[in-house]
Amino acid sequence: MRIREVELIVPMKLADGNVLAKLESAVLGQLPTSSWPLRVALTGSDREKVRATVSVLEGIEEASVVSAESIFRFHRRSMENVEKFNVALVVPTGIGAEIGGHAGDATPVARLIGEACDTVILHPNVVNASDINEMPGNALYVEGSILARVLMGTVGLAAVRANRILVVVDSHHDRLFIDSTVNAVGAARASLGIACATVVELNPGINMKTYYTEIGSAAGEIGGLEQLCKVLYEYRGKYDAVAISSVIDVPTEYHQQYFASGGEMVNPWGGVEAMLTHAISGSFNIPSAHSPMFEDREVANIETGVVEPRMAAEAISLTFLQSILKGMHKSPRVVTDRAQFASSGIVSASNVSCLVIPDGCIGLPTLAALEQGIPVIAVEENRNVMENDLTLLPWEAGQLHVVRNYWEAVGVLCAIRGGIAPEAVRRPLAATTIVGQTAGGSEGGQTTAGRDGIVEKPTYLFC
Repeated sequence: MRIREVELIVPMKLADGNVLAKLESAVLGQLPTSSWPLRVALTGSDREKVRATVSVLEGIEEASVVSAESIFRFHRRSMENVEKFNVALVVPTGIGAEIGGHAGDATPVARLIGEACDTVILHPNVVNASDINEMPGNALYVEGSILARVLMGTVGLAAVRANRILVVVDSHHDRLFIDSTVNAVGAARASLGIACATVVELNPGINMKTYYTEIGSAAGEIGGLEQLCKVLYEYRGKYDAVAISSVIDVPTEYHQQYFASGGEMVNPWGGVEAMLTHAISGSFNIPSAHSPMFEDREVANIETGVVEPRMAAEAISLTFLQSILKGMHKSPRVVTDRAQFASSGIVSASNVSCLVIPDGCIGLPTLAALEQGIPVIAVEENRNVMENDLTLLPWEAGQLHVVRNYWEAVGVLCAIRGGIAPEAVRRPLAATTIVGQTAGGSEGGQTTAGRDGIVEKPTYLFC
C-alpha cells in the first residue's frame, strides 16, 4: 500500500451550493476505483473552478485489515444542542500558517479560545511542540480526519480518563534513536503516568518522503504500510490510541534551510505526517499521531544556533515524541454508532457551536460547517499559502465572520455564546429594512428607516 498526493482541477461554481456533493462526484470521478481518498483541500478557487489536492491510499485491496469509509459521508444535524458551547479549532497542516505552522505555536491561541468556551476540539498540529504540549485543560485532542468526521456528522467523541497507548517505532540503522524513543516513553510513563508497557519495533519500517506542491504547501508519499497495519490489527483490543515514530526522508539541506528561514519556509514534515495519520485513524477509528525520527547523527547534530521562537521547540528535541504522548494520553474515544450520539457527554456535530480557521482555508471541516449551519470564524492574520475567497461559498446570513486576528475571533465567540448578533456591537449599525406585502401577495414595497428616522423612497419587490 502507498499514499500519494493528487492535484485535480474541478469545474465548479462555489456559489451555486451543494459543494460537498459536487466535490465528491468530481473527485471520485477522476480517481481510479482502487484509490481511497483520505484528505481533500481546495488549494485555490475562483468563480468557475477549484483546484483540489487529494491524499489517496492505493493498494487497499491488498490489506484486508483496513476498512474504508468514504470521507465524503455526511449526516446533517437536526438541531444544535446549546447545553455546552464547544468550539472546533483548525490550523491545517503543511500550508505555512503564520500561527500554528511550526512547532505547536498555535497553543496560545488554543488556550485563549479555551477560556471562551466549554470545550475546544483541536488536532495535533495546533499544540504539538516536540517535547512540549501545553494544550488547555478543556481540550479534546483528536486527529485531523476525526475532527472532520465529527463536523460531517458521522462520528462522535467520548471523553476518557486515560488511554492505553501503543507506541510503534521504525527500525533504525542507528540504535541511538530507538533507545531515545524508548526512553521518551519511559519518561512519559514515570512523569505523566501514561499506560504503555510495550514499544513495537517495525521491520521493515514505513517509507515516508516529503516534497512541496506547486503552491508551496508540504505534501509527500508513503509506502510500506502493510507491516504497520498488521501490527495494529494483531494488537487490537490491547490499546486505545497509537503513537508512531518513523523516519521522514527529507533532503539534508532542508533542515538547515528551515531553521535559517526565520519562519518563512513551510514546515516540510507536517504534510506527510497528516497523510499517515488520516489513513490510520480513518481505517481503524482510533486516535493517532506521528513524530519524526532523525535520519542520522549528522542531521541530529546540526547546529541551528538561536532560531525563530516558533521553531525553537523543534531545535531542542531529539525524539519529538513527548507532545504526542501527552495528547494521546486522554484523546477521546471515537464513537461510530450514531444511536449513541444523544448520550450524555458525547460530542457530535450537534454539539459544535463554532469553527475557527485561518482565512482562505477550505477543506472538509469548512465545507461540513457550511452544510451543518455551524458559524465559521476566519482569521485574516493567520496568513497561509491557500488561495481561496471564503465569501464565494453560499453561506447563510451571518454564518461567516471574517476577523483580523484571534483577539477579534474570541470577541465573536463570546457574542455568539451570549446570543448577541456580532454586528450589534459595531458601528455604524445597518439600517432596519421593512418589507411590505399586498393582500394578494403579488407585490410589496420596501422602506428603510435611516439613522435620523427618515423613511426613504420604497423599492418595490415582486414577492
